[in-house]
Amino acid sequence: MQPFKTGLVLVLLAVSAPASANTIVNVKLWDKGGVANPDAKMGMGMPANMSMATMRIKLDQTVVPAGKVTFEVQNSSKDAVHEMIVVPVTDVKKTALPYVANENRVNEDAAGHLGEVSELDPGKTGSLTLDLKPGNYAVFCNIPGHFMNGMWATILVK
Repeated sequence: MQPFKTGLVLVLLAVSAPASANTIVNVKLWDKGGVANPDAKMGMGMPANMSMATMRIKLDQTVVPAGKVTFEVQNSSKDAVHEMIVVPVTDVKKTALPYVANENRVNEDAAGHLGEVSELDPGKTGSLTLDLKPGNYAVFCNIPGHFMNGMWATILVK
């Protein structure tokens, strides 16, 4: 009868052990409508008045624990396609992402691309789960012109 008790205890432990839950970060991609300003200079690490941004990424959490993080992304725009890309950064105030000016976008590979929710049509949603180590990360839209129009945010993983 001893094997039965041991087996029952192991089954109970397996059933009652909590699964490690992902941290969920809700992300809204939004814009004020209209076309991106090709002369805007509101990229990360640039001195700019971000209250003038016509496009933004809003995170419901900006500090999360290390481990599995799921970004639940919604494109709140009425007429523009947006996306969300995640890259590591060393200093959120000084880091300027590698920008390709003649293409109006960030060089994702040079920036350390970790993952993305690719082009979402207006009103659509998508998700991305990453296993993030402690550090700073940037999330941004890399549709041409959107990054420089203020469509980026940072998140700290502790």
